[in-house]
Formats: sequence, structure tokens, C-alpha cells
Amino acid sequence: MGEGPIRVAVVNDYEIVVAGVAAMLAPHRDRISIVELDSSLPVISDVDVILYDTFAAIQGDGVDLDVLVHGGDARVVIFSWNVDDQLVRTAIERGAAGYLSKGLDAEQVVAGIEAAHRGETVTPAESNVADRSASGEWPGREFGLSAREAEVLALITQGLSNQEIAERTYLSINSVKTYIRTAYRKVDVTRRSQAVAWGMRHGFEPDRMRSVVPPSHR
Repeated sequence: MGEGPIRVAVVNDYEIVVAGVAAMLAPHRDRISIVELDSSLPVISDVDVILYDTFAAIQGDGVDLDVLVHGGDARVVIFSWNVDDQLVRTAIERGAAGYLSKGLDAEQVVAGIEAAHRGETVTPAESNVADRSASGEWPGREFGLSAREAEVLALITQGLSNQEIAERTYLSINSVKTYIRTAYRKVDVTRRSQAVAWGMRHGFEPDRMRSVVPPSHR
């Protein structure tokens, strides 16, 4: 391993999400260097670790680590509030170097990235509680939407059914319906078509963006 900060790419389908993760980690630039931010595009920079945020994204068996790495040798760390044992185990078995809970603060996330970079397998501690205090940013936060409500609304905007949302998020169908109900109330809609229209107006469609950070700004 070379000297200097660990080179990290942050990946998610939403620009606001990757930007929020980068901002959260920015105070630790002496230890990690955010080299690239990607939404719906493969990583092209030479990085040490890819931090894959699962907000409204494929999880579990559906995560294609080879596509994320894109021919490189970066270690992939999953960043999620879904910390179900089976989900974590599947990610590790498929080649992820680590799995970090969004209940962690920035210092703990950086420590997890460092551990994965050293070759350790990083998994959530038992004390981590999913959705307890999700970190970062997400679309609709300014309207009072929780991270889970925003994720469900994003998946509705993408056209997924309630059952498909449950499968994507590893939530029960009743939990999905509860998040839909509370999200609808917060954004003042009553029907799915209204929710989709609202989502399209307020940044809930996936982005397609790549931002490579110049060395002088890392």
C-alpha cells in the first residue's frame, strides 16, 4: 500500500446522496481522499476503496461488484442502513470487503474504510440499529422525509411496485406501506400517480453524473 490518504470513490444513483457522503467525510481528508463521485456510471479513477451507498439502489445478490470495480482492484465497501445478517453475509460472500451501517458517524465510517483497505473484513457491530440515525443527505430531506421514506418514494418514482420495493429494500410489505403512507402525508399527495409526479419535480429520478476531483482539491 502506498503512503498518503486512502483514495475513495463514492457511488450511488443520486447525486445528492454521493455529495452528502463526500461532505460528511471531508473533515477526514488527511486519512481519506474522495477521488470520484459517481451516479449511475462506473468508476474510472484508480482508487483504493469504492464506497457503495445503497439508497434506492440494488442490494444483496443484485450488486454486481465486477461492474463497480470496472476492471480495477479496488475494495468495495457497502454503506447501508439495511444491516440484516443475511444481507451482510451475502455481500461479503460475493466479494465485498466491508459492510458499514449508516448509523455510524464519520469517524467510524473512515475507520471502517481504513480497516477494509488493510485487508480486514468489516461487518456491522450488533449494536448498530438500522435506520436509527441515517447519515448523509437524500432527496426530500428538506420536506421532512426520513431516509427510509425518501428511499421508498424514490423507488415509487422509478416505477417499482410495493412488492418490488419490499424486495429491493429488504423491508416487509407492511413496513413499505407504512413508509408510503407517512411520506404521502408529508408531501401532500394521496395517489401513486401524484407521488410519481411530485418525485419527478423534486429530484427523485436517478441521476447520471461523474465528478472526478482534481488532485489539488482532494
